[in-house]
Amino acid sequence: MKEFQGIGVSPGIAIGKVFVLHSGESFNLPKRAVGPEQISNEIARFEDALTRTRTEILNIRRKLSDQIGRESSDIFMAHLLILEDRTLIEDVIEVIKSEKAGAEYAFATVIQRYFKAFSKINDEYLKERISDIRDVGKRLLGNLCGEEKKRLEDLQGKVIIVSHDLSPSDTALLDKNKVIAFVTEIGGPTSHTAILGRSMEIPAIVGIEKIVGEVQDNDSVIVDGTHGVVVLSPDSATYDKFSRQGNEFLQLTSELDKLRELPAETLDGKRITLAANIEFHHEVSSALSHGADGVGLYRTEYFYMNRTTLPTEQEQYEAYRKVAEGMRSRSVIIRTLDLGGDKFASTLEIPHEMNPYLGWRAIRFCLTRKDIFKTQLRAILRASAHGDLKIMYPMVASVYEVRAAREILKEAKVELEREGLAFHKDIHVGAMIEIPSAALASDVLAKEVDFFSLGTNDLIQYTLAIDRMNEKIAYLYEPTHPAIVRLIDLTIRNGHGHNIWVGSCGEMSSDPAIAILLVGLGIDEISASPVTLPKIKKAIRSIRYSDAKEIAQRALALHTGKEIYAFLKGKLRDVCVELADE
Repeated sequence: MKEFQGIGVSPGIAIGKVFVLHSGESFNLPKRAVGPEQISNEIARFEDALTRTRTEILNIRRKLSDQIGRESSDIFMAHLLILEDRTLIEDVIEVIKSEKAGAEYAFATVIQRYFKAFSKINDEYLKERISDIRDVGKRLLGNLCGEEKKRLEDLQGKVIIVSHDLSPSDTALLDKNKVIAFVTEIGGPTSHTAILGRSMEIPAIVGIEKIVGEVQDNDSVIVDGTHGVVVLSPDSATYDKFSRQGNEFLQLTSELDKLRELPAETLDGKRITLAANIEFHHEVSSALSHGADGVGLYRTEYFYMNRTTLPTEQEQYEAYRKVAEGMRSRSVIIRTLDLGGDKFASTLEIPHEMNPYLGWRAIRFCLTRKDIFKTQLRAILRASAHGDLKIMYPMVASVYEVRAAREILKEAKVELEREGLAFHKDIHVGAMIEIPSAALASDVLAKEVDFFSLGTNDLIQYTLAIDRMNEKIAYLYEPTHPAIVRLIDLTIRNGHGHNIWVGSCGEMSSDPAIAILLVGLGIDEISASPVTLPKIKKAIRSIRYSDAKEIAQRALALHTGKEIYAFLKGKLRDVCVELADE
Protein backbone atom coordinates (compact mmCIF):
# COMPACT_ATOMS: atom_id res chain seq x y z
CA MET A 1 0.00 0.00 0.00
CA LYS A 2 1.26 3.48 -0.85
CA GLU A 3 -0.27 6.92 -0.25
CA PHE A 4 0.16 10.09 -2.32
CA GLN A 5 -0.84 13.67 -1.52
CA GLY A 6 -1.94 16.16 -4.15
CA ILE A 7 -4.40 19.02 -4.63
CA GLY A 8 -8.05 18.07 -4.44
CA VAL A 9 -9.96 20.02 -7.10
CA SER A 10 -13.29 18.17 -7.04
CA PRO A 11 -14.68 16.49 -3.89
CA GLY A 12 -15.83 12.94 -3.26
CA ILE A 13 -14.34 9.46 -2.95
CA ALA A 14 -13.90 6.92 -5.73
CA ILE A 15 -12.56 3.36 -5.50
CA GLY A 16 -11.73 1.47 -8.66
CA LYS A 17 -9.22 0.29 -11.24
CA VAL A 18 -6.52 2.45 -12.82
CA PHE A 19 -6.48 3.35 -16.49
CA VAL A 20 -3.08 4.89 -17.27
CA LEU A 21 -3.36 7.47 -20.02
CA HIS A 22 0.12 8.10 -21.33
CA SER A 23 0.06 11.68 -22.47
CA GLY A 24 3.04 11.37 -24.80
CA GLU A 25 4.89 14.19 -23.10
CA SER A 26 8.21 13.05 -24.56
CA PHE A 27 8.97 14.54 -27.97
CA ASN A 28 12.53 13.18 -28.20
CA LEU A 29 12.33 11.11 -31.38
CA PRO A 30 15.21 9.51 -33.29
CA LYS A 31 16.01 11.08 -36.62
CA ARG A 32 14.81 9.12 -39.66
CA ALA A 33 16.83 10.11 -42.69
CA VAL A 34 15.04 10.40 -46.04
CA GLY A 35 16.35 10.75 -49.57
CA PRO A 36 15.84 13.90 -51.67
CA GLU A 37 13.12 12.16 -53.66
CA GLN A 38 11.15 11.51 -50.43
CA ILE A 39 11.07 15.10 -49.15
CA SER A 40 7.87 16.07 -50.94
CA ASN A 41 6.21 12.93 -49.58
CA GLU A 42 7.23 13.83 -46.00
CA ILE A 43 5.83 17.35 -46.42
CA ALA A 44 2.60 15.85 -47.70
CA ARG A 45 2.46 13.48 -44.69
CA PHE A 46 2.91 16.45 -42.37
CA GLU A 47 0.17 18.45 -44.10
CA ASP A 48 -2.16 15.44 -44.00
CA ALA A 49 -1.51 15.07 -40.25
CA LEU A 50 -2.34 18.77 -39.80
CA THR A 51 -5.66 18.27 -41.57
CA ARG A 52 -6.57 15.14 -39.57
CA THR A 53 -5.61 16.78 -36.27
CA ARG A 54 -7.64 19.87 -37.11
CA THR A 55 -10.66 17.65 -37.89
CA GLU A 56 -10.26 15.77 -34.58
CA ILE A 57 -10.16 19.01 -32.59
CA LEU A 58 -13.16 20.47 -34.41
CA ASN A 59 -15.13 17.30 -33.63
CA ILE A 60 -14.14 17.46 -29.97
CA ARG A 61 -15.04 21.16 -29.83
CA ARG A 62 -18.43 20.43 -31.40
CA LYS A 63 -19.11 17.63 -28.93
CA LEU A 64 -18.14 19.74 -25.92
CA SER A 65 -20.20 22.68 -27.16
CA ASP A 66 -23.27 20.44 -27.35
CA GLN A 67 -22.65 19.02 -23.88
CA ILE A 68 -21.62 21.98 -21.73
CA GLY A 69 -21.79 25.13 -23.81
CA ARG A 70 -19.88 27.18 -26.33
CA GLU A 71 -17.71 29.08 -23.84
CA SER A 72 -16.12 25.86 -22.51
CA SER A 73 -15.54 24.60 -26.04
CA ASP A 74 -13.81 27.85 -26.99
CA ILE A 75 -10.70 26.75 -25.08
CA PHE A 76 -9.95 24.71 -28.22
CA MET A 77 -9.66 27.84 -30.34
CA ALA A 78 -6.09 28.10 -29.05
CA HIS A 79 -5.41 24.58 -30.35
CA LEU A 80 -6.71 25.42 -33.80
CA LEU A 81 -4.61 28.59 -33.87
CA ILE A 82 -1.48 26.54 -33.16
CA LEU A 83 -2.26 24.25 -36.09
CA GLU A 84 -2.66 27.30 -38.32
CA ASP A 85 0.55 29.00 -37.18
CA ARG A 86 2.41 29.65 -40.42
CA THR A 87 5.74 30.07 -38.63
CA LEU A 88 5.47 26.63 -37.03
CA ILE A 89 4.38 25.00 -40.29
CA GLU A 90 7.16 26.60 -42.33
CA ASP A 91 9.76 25.75 -39.65
CA VAL A 92 8.78 22.07 -39.81
CA ILE A 93 8.96 22.03 -43.59
CA GLU A 94 12.37 23.73 -43.43
CA VAL A 95 13.73 21.02 -41.06
CA ILE A 96 12.43 18.30 -43.41
CA LYS A 97 14.20 19.95 -46.33
CA SER A 98 17.45 21.09 -44.70
CA GLU A 99 18.07 18.01 -42.55
CA LYS A 100 16.47 15.50 -44.96
CA ALA A 101 14.50 14.16 -42.00
CA GLY A 102 11.19 12.41 -41.51
CA ALA A 103 8.16 14.59 -40.76
CA GLU A 104 7.67 13.25 -37.21
CA TYR A 105 11.27 14.10 -36.22
CA ALA A 106 11.01 17.54 -37.84
CA PHE A 107 7.77 18.34 -36.04
CA ALA A 108 9.06 17.08 -32.67
CA THR A 109 12.21 19.19 -33.08
CA VAL A 110 10.29 22.37 -33.83
CA ILE A 111 7.63 21.87 -31.14
CA GLN A 112 10.35 21.48 -28.49
CA ARG A 113 11.64 24.94 -29.43
CA TYR A 114 8.18 26.27 -28.58
CA PHE A 115 8.24 24.48 -25.21
CA LYS A 116 11.58 26.06 -24.34
CA ALA A 117 10.53 29.53 -25.49
CA PHE A 118 7.30 29.49 -23.46
CA SER A 119 8.94 28.04 -20.34
CA LYS A 120 11.29 31.04 -20.18
CA ILE A 121 8.48 33.60 -20.22
CA ASN A 122 7.86 35.17 -16.82
CA ASP A 123 4.08 35.06 -17.12
CA GLU A 124 2.03 32.32 -15.45
CA TYR A 125 -0.82 32.45 -17.96
CA LEU A 126 1.51 32.12 -20.94
CA LYS A 127 3.43 29.32 -19.22
CA GLU A 128 0.15 27.43 -18.84
CA ARG A 129 -0.30 27.58 -22.62
CA ILE A 130 2.48 25.00 -22.88
CA SER A 131 -0.20 22.43 -22.07
CA ASP A 132 -2.18 23.60 -25.13
CA ILE A 133 0.87 23.26 -27.37
CA ARG A 134 1.71 19.87 -25.86
CA ASP A 135 -1.86 18.66 -26.38
CA VAL A 136 -1.86 19.65 -30.05
CA GLY A 137 1.63 18.28 -30.52
CA LYS A 138 0.69 14.94 -28.99
CA ARG A 139 -2.30 14.58 -31.31
CA LEU A 140 -0.44 15.59 -34.42
CA LEU A 141 2.53 13.35 -33.62
CA GLY A 142 0.16 10.42 -33.03
CA ASN A 143 -1.37 11.01 -36.46
CA LEU A 144 2.08 11.23 -38.04
CA CYS A 145 3.37 8.07 -36.39
CA GLY A 146 0.14 6.17 -36.95
CA GLU A 147 0.16 4.98 -33.32
CA GLU A 148 -2.60 2.80 -31.95
CA LYS A 149 -3.60 5.18 -29.17
CA LYS A 150 -5.71 4.50 -26.11
CA ARG A 151 -8.96 6.29 -26.77
CA LEU A 152 -10.92 7.78 -23.89
CA GLU A 153 -14.04 7.48 -25.98
CA ASP A 154 -13.56 3.68 -26.18
CA LEU A 155 -13.28 2.91 -22.46
CA GLN A 156 -14.67 -0.39 -21.24
CA GLY A 157 -16.17 -0.35 -17.74
CA LYS A 158 -15.62 2.13 -14.92
CA VAL A 159 -12.07 3.43 -14.45
CA ILE A 160 -9.96 5.99 -12.64
CA ILE A 161 -7.78 7.93 -15.08
CA VAL A 162 -4.15 8.50 -14.04
CA SER A 163 -2.06 10.65 -16.37
CA HIS A 164 0.83 13.11 -16.46
CA ASP A 165 -1.72 15.68 -17.54
CA LEU A 166 -5.25 15.64 -18.85
CA SER A 167 -5.38 18.05 -21.74
CA PRO A 168 -8.57 19.99 -22.40
CA SER A 169 -9.37 17.70 -25.32
CA ASP A 170 -8.82 14.62 -23.13
CA THR A 171 -11.07 16.02 -20.42
CA ALA A 172 -13.74 16.85 -22.96
CA LEU A 173 -13.95 13.16 -23.87
CA LEU A 174 -14.37 11.90 -20.29
CA ASP A 175 -17.57 9.88 -20.00
CA LYS A 176 -19.01 10.42 -16.53
CA ASN A 177 -20.65 7.01 -16.76
CA LYS A 178 -17.26 5.34 -17.16
CA VAL A 179 -14.69 7.70 -15.61
CA ILE A 180 -15.35 7.85 -11.87
CA ALA A 181 -12.29 9.98 -10.96
CA PHE A 182 -9.02 11.28 -12.36
CA VAL A 183 -5.54 12.03 -11.06
CA THR A 184 -2.78 14.02 -12.79
CA GLU A 185 0.85 14.78 -12.06
CA ILE A 186 0.60 18.46 -12.92
CA GLY A 187 -2.05 21.20 -12.83
CA GLY A 188 -3.66 23.52 -10.32
CA PRO A 189 -7.09 24.49 -9.05
CA THR A 190 -7.55 27.02 -11.87
CA SER A 191 -6.27 24.87 -14.75
CA HIS A 192 -8.48 23.84 -17.67
CA THR A 193 -8.45 20.30 -16.31
CA ALA A 194 -9.73 21.39 -12.90
CA ILE A 195 -12.42 23.67 -14.33
CA LEU A 196 -13.81 21.03 -16.67
CA GLY A 197 -13.44 18.30 -14.03
CA ARG A 198 -15.49 20.24 -11.49
CA SER A 199 -18.21 20.74 -14.06
CA MET A 200 -18.49 16.93 -14.24
CA GLU A 201 -18.69 16.71 -10.43
CA ILE A 202 -16.44 13.64 -10.11
CA PRO A 203 -13.52 13.29 -7.63
CA ALA A 204 -10.35 14.79 -9.07
CA ILE A 205 -6.81 15.42 -7.85
CA VAL A 206 -3.96 17.27 -9.56
CA GLY A 207 -0.32 17.91 -8.72
CA ILE A 208 0.89 14.43 -7.66
CA GLU A 209 4.36 14.28 -9.16
CA LYS A 210 5.57 11.04 -10.80
CA ILE A 211 2.47 9.01 -9.94
CA VAL A 212 2.25 7.66 -13.50
CA GLY A 213 5.47 5.72 -12.91
CA GLU A 214 4.03 4.21 -9.73
CA VAL A 215 0.85 2.71 -11.16
CA GLN A 216 -0.19 0.27 -13.87
CA ASP A 217 -3.43 -0.49 -15.64
CA ASN A 218 -5.94 -2.32 -13.42
CA ASP A 219 -4.17 -1.44 -10.16
CA SER A 220 -6.63 -0.88 -7.32
CA VAL A 221 -6.69 2.72 -6.16
CA ILE A 222 -8.66 5.05 -3.89
CA VAL A 223 -9.12 8.72 -4.82
CA ASP A 224 -10.24 11.18 -2.14
CA GLY A 225 -10.88 14.37 -4.08
CA THR A 226 -11.96 16.24 -0.97
CA HIS A 227 -8.58 15.96 0.74
CA GLY A 228 -6.33 15.35 -2.28
CA VAL A 229 -5.31 11.82 -1.20
CA VAL A 230 -4.62 8.80 -3.43
CA VAL A 231 -4.08 5.32 -1.96
CA LEU A 232 -2.51 2.69 -4.21
CA SER A 233 -3.20 -1.00 -3.54
CA PRO A 234 -5.08 -0.34 -0.27
CA ASP A 235 -5.17 -3.05 2.38
CA SER A 236 -8.54 -4.30 3.60
CA ALA A 237 -8.67 -1.95 6.59
CA THR A 238 -7.94 1.12 4.43
CA TYR A 239 -10.39 -0.06 1.80
CA ASP A 240 -13.10 -0.45 4.44
CA LYS A 241 -12.32 2.98 5.93
CA PHE A 242 -12.60 4.82 2.62
CA SER A 243 -15.61 2.77 1.55
CA ARG A 244 -17.32 3.90 4.74
CA GLN A 245 -16.27 7.51 4.15
CA GLY A 246 -17.46 7.30 0.56
CA ASN A 247 -20.85 6.03 1.66
CA GLU A 248 -21.01 8.77 4.29
CA PHE A 249 -20.18 11.36 1.62
CA LEU A 250 -22.94 10.05 -0.66
CA GLN A 251 -25.37 9.89 2.25
CA LEU A 252 -24.51 13.46 3.27
CA THR A 253 -24.86 14.60 -0.34
CA SER A 254 -28.26 12.91 -0.55
CA GLU A 255 -29.37 14.52 2.71
CA LEU A 256 -28.14 17.92 1.57
CA ASP A 257 -30.06 17.56 -1.70
CA LYS A 258 -33.26 17.53 0.34
CA LEU A 259 -32.54 21.14 1.35
CA ARG A 260 -32.63 22.34 -2.28
CA GLU A 261 -36.01 24.05 -2.06
CA LEU A 262 -35.58 25.26 1.52
CA PRO A 263 -34.21 28.73 2.36
CA ALA A 264 -30.74 29.37 3.82
CA GLU A 265 -32.28 30.49 7.11
CA THR A 266 -31.00 30.24 10.67
CA LEU A 267 -33.01 28.51 13.39
CA ASP A 268 -34.27 31.87 14.64
CA GLY A 269 -35.33 33.16 11.21
CA LYS A 270 -32.35 35.11 9.82
CA ARG A 271 -32.42 34.65 6.02
CA ILE A 272 -29.19 34.63 3.99
CA THR A 273 -29.18 34.79 0.19
CA LEU A 274 -27.23 31.81 -1.16
CA ALA A 275 -25.85 32.37 -4.66
CA ALA A 276 -23.55 30.61 -7.12
CA ASN A 277 -20.25 31.60 -8.70
CA ILE A 278 -20.29 30.72 -12.41
CA GLU A 279 -18.11 31.22 -15.47
CA PHE A 280 -20.28 29.87 -18.30
CA HIS A 281 -23.99 30.04 -19.00
CA HIS A 282 -24.41 26.25 -18.97
CA GLU A 283 -23.57 26.31 -15.22
CA VAL A 284 -26.98 27.85 -14.55
CA SER A 285 -28.49 24.36 -14.39
CA SER A 286 -25.92 23.32 -11.78
CA ALA A 287 -26.62 26.46 -9.75
CA LEU A 288 -30.36 25.77 -9.72
CA SER A 289 -29.98 22.05 -9.01
CA HIS A 290 -27.88 22.89 -5.95
CA GLY A 291 -30.43 25.34 -4.58
CA ALA A 292 -28.96 28.72 -5.53
CA ASP A 293 -31.10 31.81 -4.94
CA GLY A 294 -29.23 33.55 -7.73
CA VAL A 295 -25.78 34.13 -9.23
CA GLY A 296 -23.51 36.14 -6.97
CA LEU A 297 -20.56 36.20 -9.35
CA TYR A 298 -20.69 35.71 -13.11
CA ARG A 299 -17.10 35.94 -14.35
CA THR A 300 -16.86 37.37 -17.86
CA GLU A 301 -13.15 37.47 -18.73
CA TYR A 302 -13.35 34.04 -20.39
CA PHE A 303 -15.12 35.68 -23.32
CA TYR A 304 -11.84 37.39 -24.09
CA MET A 305 -9.41 34.48 -23.74
CA ASN A 306 -8.16 31.94 -26.30
CA ARG A 307 -9.48 33.83 -29.31
CA THR A 308 -8.16 36.08 -32.07
CA THR A 309 -10.90 38.73 -31.96
CA LEU A 310 -12.69 40.66 -29.24
CA PRO A 311 -16.19 39.41 -28.34
CA THR A 312 -18.89 41.50 -29.98
CA GLU A 313 -21.66 43.27 -28.12
CA GLN A 314 -24.21 40.88 -29.64
CA GLU A 315 -22.21 37.81 -28.62
CA GLN A 316 -21.97 39.01 -25.03
CA TYR A 317 -25.63 40.06 -24.97
CA GLU A 318 -26.73 36.58 -26.06
CA ALA A 319 -24.67 34.91 -23.32
CA TYR A 320 -25.85 37.29 -20.58
CA ARG A 321 -29.44 36.93 -21.77
CA LYS A 322 -29.23 33.13 -21.53
CA VAL A 323 -28.09 33.38 -17.90
CA ALA A 324 -30.77 35.98 -17.06
CA GLU A 325 -33.52 33.85 -18.56
CA GLY A 326 -32.10 30.60 -17.20
CA MET A 327 -32.08 31.92 -13.63
CA ARG A 328 -35.84 32.57 -13.91
CA SER A 329 -35.91 36.13 -12.53
CA ARG A 330 -33.39 35.38 -9.77
CA SER A 331 -30.65 37.95 -9.24
CA VAL A 332 -27.53 37.65 -11.43
CA ILE A 333 -24.46 39.75 -10.62
CA ILE A 334 -22.19 40.18 -13.64
CA ARG A 335 -18.61 41.11 -12.83
CA THR A 336 -17.18 43.34 -15.53
CA LEU A 337 -13.98 42.39 -17.32
CA ASP A 338 -11.29 41.31 -14.83
CA LEU A 339 -8.25 40.63 -17.00
CA GLY A 340 -4.68 41.00 -15.85
CA GLY A 341 -2.86 39.28 -12.99
CA ASP A 342 -3.07 35.58 -13.94
CA LYS A 343 -5.65 36.09 -16.71
CA PHE A 344 -4.32 37.18 -20.07
CA ALA A 345 -5.89 37.81 -23.47
CA SER A 346 -3.54 38.14 -26.42
CA THR A 347 -6.00 40.25 -28.43
CA LEU A 348 -5.83 43.05 -25.87
CA GLU A 349 -2.04 43.44 -25.97
CA ILE A 350 -1.68 43.81 -22.20
CA PRO A 351 2.04 44.45 -21.74
CA HIS A 352 4.31 42.37 -19.55
CA GLU A 353 4.53 43.91 -16.08
CA MET A 354 6.90 43.38 -13.18
CA ASN A 355 3.95 43.03 -10.78
CA PRO A 356 0.89 42.06 -12.86
CA TYR A 357 -1.32 41.58 -9.78
CA LEU A 358 -0.63 45.19 -8.86
CA GLY A 359 -0.76 46.53 -12.39
CA TRP A 360 -3.01 47.42 -15.29
CA ARG A 361 -5.91 45.09 -14.65
CA ALA A 362 -9.65 44.85 -13.94
CA ILE A 363 -11.38 48.25 -13.51
CA ARG A 364 -8.09 50.05 -14.20
CA PHE A 365 -7.86 48.43 -17.62
CA CYS A 366 -11.54 49.06 -18.35
CA LEU A 367 -11.33 52.76 -17.57
CA THR A 368 -8.37 53.05 -19.94
CA ARG A 369 -9.94 50.96 -22.72
CA LYS A 370 -13.29 52.72 -22.62
CA ASP A 371 -14.28 51.23 -25.98
CA ILE A 372 -14.06 47.64 -24.71
CA PHE A 373 -15.68 48.55 -21.39
CA LYS A 374 -18.65 50.35 -22.95
CA THR A 375 -19.29 47.46 -25.33
CA GLN A 376 -19.60 45.13 -22.36
CA LEU A 377 -21.80 47.55 -20.41
CA ARG A 378 -24.13 47.93 -23.41
CA ALA A 379 -24.42 44.14 -23.65
CA ILE A 380 -25.21 43.81 -19.94
CA LEU A 381 -27.77 46.62 -20.09
CA ARG A 382 -29.54 45.06 -23.07
CA ALA A 383 -29.64 41.67 -21.34
CA SER A 384 -31.08 43.33 -18.20
CA ALA A 385 -34.39 43.59 -20.08
CA HIS A 386 -34.65 39.80 -19.72
CA GLY A 387 -34.01 39.35 -16.00
CA ASP A 388 -32.68 40.74 -12.73
CA LEU A 389 -29.12 41.62 -13.73
CA LYS A 390 -26.70 43.66 -11.64
CA ILE A 391 -23.28 45.09 -12.52
CA MET A 392 -20.21 44.71 -10.31
CA TYR A 393 -16.84 46.41 -10.79
CA PRO A 394 -13.71 44.42 -9.75
CA MET A 395 -10.59 45.66 -7.96
CA VAL A 396 -12.05 49.00 -6.95
CA ALA A 397 -9.53 51.02 -4.94
CA SER A 398 -11.13 54.46 -4.78
CA VAL A 399 -14.29 56.50 -5.25
CA TYR A 400 -12.80 57.99 -8.42
CA GLU A 401 -12.98 54.64 -10.22
CA VAL A 402 -16.64 54.09 -9.32
CA ARG A 403 -17.55 57.60 -10.48
CA ALA A 404 -15.60 57.23 -13.73
CA ALA A 405 -17.30 53.92 -14.45
CA ARG A 406 -20.69 55.49 -13.69
CA GLU A 407 -20.11 58.12 -16.39
CA ILE A 408 -19.36 55.45 -18.99
CA LEU A 409 -22.46 53.53 -17.90
CA LYS A 410 -24.51 56.71 -18.33
CA GLU A 411 -23.16 57.15 -21.86
CA ALA A 412 -24.11 53.55 -22.68
CA LYS A 413 -27.65 54.14 -21.38
CA VAL A 414 -28.04 57.31 -23.45
CA GLU A 415 -26.88 55.47 -26.57
CA LEU A 416 -29.27 52.57 -26.06
CA GLU A 417 -32.17 54.91 -25.38
CA ARG A 418 -31.39 56.82 -28.57
CA GLU A 419 -31.33 53.51 -30.49
CA GLY A 420 -34.65 52.43 -29.00
CA LEU A 421 -33.20 49.34 -27.32
CA ALA A 422 -34.78 48.06 -24.08
CA PHE A 423 -32.85 47.88 -20.81
CA HIS A 424 -33.36 48.23 -17.05
CA LYS A 425 -32.86 51.95 -16.43
CA ASP A 426 -32.24 51.56 -12.68
CA ILE A 427 -29.91 48.57 -12.85
CA HIS A 428 -28.05 48.13 -9.56
CA VAL A 429 -24.29 48.63 -9.49
CA GLY A 430 -21.88 47.26 -6.90
CA ALA A 431 -18.19 47.22 -6.04
CA MET A 432 -15.98 44.27 -5.18
CA ILE A 433 -14.11 44.82 -1.95
CA GLU A 434 -10.87 42.97 -2.59
CA ILE A 435 -8.23 45.62 -1.91
CA PRO A 436 -7.44 46.79 1.66
CA SER A 437 -7.90 50.44 0.67
CA ALA A 438 -11.47 49.67 -0.45
CA ALA A 439 -12.26 47.89 2.81
CA LEU A 440 -10.76 50.68 4.92
CA ALA A 441 -12.64 53.34 2.93
CA SER A 442 -15.83 51.29 2.61
CA ASP A 443 -17.80 53.95 4.48
CA VAL A 444 -17.02 56.37 1.63
CA LEU A 445 -17.54 53.82 -1.15
CA ALA A 446 -20.89 52.75 0.32
CA LYS A 447 -22.33 56.16 -0.67
CA GLU A 448 -21.53 55.49 -4.33
CA VAL A 449 -22.91 51.97 -4.97
CA ASP A 450 -25.94 49.76 -4.34
CA PHE A 451 -24.05 46.83 -2.82
CA PHE A 452 -20.66 45.39 -1.85
CA SER A 453 -19.29 41.94 -2.61
CA LEU A 454 -16.21 40.79 -0.70
CA GLY A 455 -13.72 39.22 -3.10
CA THR A 456 -11.83 37.44 -0.37
CA ASN A 457 -9.34 35.59 -2.61
CA ASP A 458 -7.58 38.83 -3.52
CA LEU A 459 -8.39 40.57 -0.23
CA ILE A 460 -6.39 37.88 1.58
CA GLN A 461 -3.58 38.02 -0.98
CA TYR A 462 -3.21 41.79 -0.87
CA THR A 463 -3.69 42.19 2.87
CA LEU A 464 -1.21 39.49 3.86
CA ALA A 465 1.22 40.17 0.97
CA ILE A 466 0.90 36.52 -0.10
CA ASP A 467 1.24 35.19 -3.63
CA ARG A 468 -1.44 32.50 -3.35
CA MET A 469 0.09 30.61 -6.31
CA ASN A 470 3.49 30.32 -4.59
CA GLU A 471 3.67 26.93 -2.88
CA LYS A 472 6.66 27.97 -0.72
CA ILE A 473 4.56 30.47 1.23
CA ALA A 474 1.16 28.82 0.87
CA TYR A 475 1.15 28.14 4.63
CA LEU A 476 0.82 31.90 5.21
CA TYR A 477 -2.42 32.12 3.22
CA GLU A 478 -4.93 32.28 6.09
CA PRO A 479 -8.56 33.21 5.35
CA THR A 480 -9.19 33.53 9.10
CA HIS A 481 -6.19 35.78 9.82
CA PRO A 482 -7.38 38.44 12.34
CA ALA A 483 -6.69 41.22 9.82
CA ILE A 484 -8.99 39.58 7.25
CA VAL A 485 -11.78 38.98 9.76
CA ARG A 486 -11.55 42.61 10.91
CA LEU A 487 -11.63 44.00 7.37
CA ILE A 488 -14.69 41.89 6.58
CA ASP A 489 -16.36 43.07 9.77
CA LEU A 490 -15.56 46.71 8.97
CA THR A 491 -16.89 46.41 5.41
CA ILE A 492 -20.17 44.83 6.52
CA ARG A 493 -20.71 47.45 9.25
CA ASN A 494 -19.97 50.31 6.87
CA GLY A 495 -22.22 48.86 4.18
CA HIS A 496 -25.14 48.42 6.56
CA GLY A 497 -24.47 51.85 8.04
CA HIS A 498 -25.24 53.30 4.61
CA ASN A 499 -28.19 50.99 3.90
CA ILE A 500 -26.58 48.76 1.28
CA TRP A 501 -26.33 44.98 1.41
CA VAL A 502 -23.03 43.10 1.56
CA GLY A 503 -22.14 39.74 0.06
CA SER A 504 -19.09 37.50 -0.15
CA CYS A 505 -17.99 35.63 -3.29
CA GLY A 506 -14.50 34.36 -2.42
CA GLU A 507 -13.44 30.75 -1.89
CA MET A 508 -13.39 31.08 1.90
CA SER A 509 -17.19 31.28 1.74
CA SER A 510 -17.24 27.62 0.66
CA ASP A 511 -16.13 26.45 4.10
CA PRO A 512 -19.19 25.84 6.33
CA ALA A 513 -17.24 26.81 9.46
CA ILE A 514 -16.29 30.18 7.94
CA ALA A 515 -19.83 30.60 6.62
CA ILE A 516 -21.02 30.62 10.24
CA LEU A 517 -18.53 33.42 10.96
CA LEU A 518 -19.78 35.43 7.98
CA VAL A 519 -23.38 35.02 9.10
CA GLY A 520 -22.43 36.19 12.60
CA LEU A 521 -20.69 39.24 11.16
CA GLY A 522 -23.94 40.13 9.39
CA ILE A 523 -23.33 39.05 5.79
CA ASP A 524 -26.42 39.30 3.57
CA GLU A 525 -25.35 37.03 0.70
CA ILE A 526 -22.88 34.16 0.36
CA SER A 527 -21.85 33.14 -3.15
CA ALA A 528 -19.73 30.07 -3.88
CA SER A 529 -19.21 27.20 -6.32
CA PRO A 530 -22.56 25.47 -6.93
CA VAL A 531 -21.45 22.11 -5.53
CA THR A 532 -20.60 23.68 -2.15
CA LEU A 533 -23.95 25.46 -1.66
CA PRO A 534 -25.79 22.56 0.05
CA LYS A 535 -23.10 22.34 2.76
CA ILE A 536 -23.26 26.08 3.40
CA LYS A 537 -27.05 25.96 3.58
CA LYS A 538 -26.91 23.06 6.05
CA ALA A 539 -24.52 25.01 8.30
CA ILE A 540 -26.74 28.11 8.23
CA ARG A 541 -29.88 26.09 8.98
CA SER A 542 -28.13 24.40 11.92
CA ILE A 543 -27.42 27.51 14.02
CA ARG A 544 -29.22 30.43 15.63
CA TYR A 545 -28.34 33.89 14.36
CA SER A 546 -27.95 35.07 17.94
CA ASP A 547 -25.36 32.33 18.54
CA ALA A 548 -23.57 33.10 15.25
CA LYS A 549 -23.23 36.75 16.30
CA GLU A 550 -21.70 35.70 19.61
CA ILE A 551 -19.32 33.33 17.79
CA ALA A 552 -18.23 36.17 15.47
CA GLN A 553 -17.53 38.51 18.38
CA ARG A 554 -15.44 35.88 20.14
CA ALA A 555 -13.55 35.17 16.90
CA LEU A 556 -12.74 38.88 16.53
CA ALA A 557 -11.06 38.78 19.95
CA LEU A 558 -8.70 35.90 19.07
CA HIS A 559 -5.11 36.59 18.04
CA THR A 560 -4.18 34.14 15.26
CA GLY A 561 -5.80 32.66 12.18
CA LYS A 562 -5.23 29.13 13.47
CA GLU A 563 -6.96 29.94 16.77
CA ILE A 564 -9.92 31.47 14.94
CA TYR A 565 -10.31 28.54 12.55
CA ALA A 566 -10.02 25.92 15.29
CA PHE A 567 -12.64 27.82 17.29
CA LEU A 568 -15.00 28.00 14.28
CA LYS A 569 -14.48 24.33 13.46
CA GLY A 570 -15.35 23.44 17.03
CA LYS A 571 -18.55 25.50 16.89
CA LEU A 572 -19.51 23.84 13.59
CA ARG A 573 -19.00 20.45 15.22
CA ASP A 574 -21.33 21.48 18.04
CA VAL A 575 -24.21 22.23 15.65
CA CYS A 576 -23.53 19.91 12.71
CA VAL A 577 -20.96 17.22 13.41
CA GLU A 578 -21.32 15.57 9.98
CA LEU A 579 -20.17 18.75 8.22
CA ALA A 580 -17.25 19.26 10.60
CA ASP A 581 -16.04 15.69 10.11
CA GLU A 582 -16.58 15.74 6.33
